[in-house]
Amino acid sequence: MLNKVLIANRGEIAVRIIRALRELNIASVAVYSTADKDAQHVKEADEAICIGSAQPASSYLNMQNIVSAALLTGAQAIHPGYGFLSESDEFAQLCTECHLIFIGPSAQTIALMGNKANARITMQQNDVPVIPGSDGFVKDADEALVVAKKVGFPVMLKAAAGGGGKGIRKVYEPKDLKASFIQAQEEAQLSFGDSHMYLEKIISPAKHIEVQIMADQAGHVVALPERDCSLQRRQQKVLEETPCVAINEQERQHLQQLAIRAVQAIHYENVGTIEFLMDPDHHFYFMEMNTRIQVEHSITEEVAQVDLVQEQLKIASGLDLSMQQSDVQIHGHAIEARINAEDPKKNFQPQAGQVQQMAWPGGLGIRIESGIISGDTVSPFYDSMIIKIIASGPNRDLVLRRMLNALREFKITGITTNREFLMTLLQQKQVQQGGYLTTYIDREFLPAYLATDKELEAQHE
Repeated sequence: MLNKVLIANRGEIAVRIIRALRELNIASVAVYSTADKDAQHVKEADEAICIGSAQPASSYLNMQNIVSAALLTGAQAIHPGYGFLSESDEFAQLCTECHLIFIGPSAQTIALMGNKANARITMQQNDVPVIPGSDGFVKDADEALVVAKKVGFPVMLKAAAGGGGKGIRKVYEPKDLKASFIQAQEEAQLSFGDSHMYLEKIISPAKHIEVQIMADQAGHVVALPERDCSLQRRQQKVLEETPCVAINEQERQHLQQLAIRAVQAIHYENVGTIEFLMDPDHHFYFMEMNTRIQVEHSITEEVAQVDLVQEQLKIASGLDLSMQQSDVQIHGHAIEARINAEDPKKNFQPQAGQVQQMAWPGGLGIRIESGIISGDTVSPFYDSMIIKIIASGPNRDLVLRRMLNALREFKITGITTNREFLMTLLQQKQVQQGGYLTTYIDREFLPAYLATDKELEAQHE
């Protein structure tokens, strides 16, 4: 078993990993930027070392400084969390070259799945259905137009090295394709240093369904109950739940087998997620793979009753998975709400500042994942997500009530958050019934939500 692990991350995921390390009696090393010197993950770790200034490029994205910190402190392994360097094949390779265990898949696997076009080809070769689109890259707008006309509009232009909603453009008519292609390609080059593009038909209306998988060094693979991640704003997840109420048990088993087939095809190791789109006829199409732990892993832990971070650590230590596919069961329901430091009334503009006071929700079935407490400062340099509230229970109706009550109890002063936005969203009929699709927030809920706010402001003038 490992005896010391460095966490190459910050915030709630760093605290989450430290907790898992403690339970396994493994020493933890935190890294931090100058902006995070008083952060909770720094205080909670057994050791902490500064790796650079506030800008991510100087600290949490600084591969050399992170590896040096691991070697200096005698850490055997590095856990990348999510975001930052978690899906960098270059970083995984650097760890290996420096005789450090990268807690995740191999650099080669990350590179294969990180390039979305190559991932599509790999899945096609292994009979995993993919969204109709280009075979590999499209070199320019003219080629993209030919493919788009073949599969039918609307289509989605995507950066091959993409993520986080960048390098993506929806195109509804042929006349708009050239300009959209150029914009997406330029954004891809700026964001990822890679201008390769591919194209997919837009499957709409659809649900965004993903399957959490675990795979050990001995080749054992387990697929856990699916998550419904269809509540998105501009392709960024807002609320997630598991299991998906629109899927029956036969479809669930089919989906899990697709995920297992995909994982075995690439000889995957560690924890990861296979993302699918489900069309109105309940056909599943592979979208991409996330080769890391995800923000929403917590709800799967509640329903599958497995500690995914501990599984990551055990896999990296060479141990077998703690469960087999036949052991997988659904224990109730779980929903996660992401508390972001942002102002929904100002186009979700990120908010920074000092947290003056905070009151946590509680009670049976409420779990909090946070990297901040009262008095901490929310930095403008990093992602706006600061807290996750997870509600779980024996059935979905109870979990919805628990989540709404938890959001009501949760109080934070000093910074603006999306708490009220989430509370209003949870009370909508489509959300209560579980029939929402990926377009629901952007097309239906958000326009009405913002219009209501404007009406209330007008009444007070």
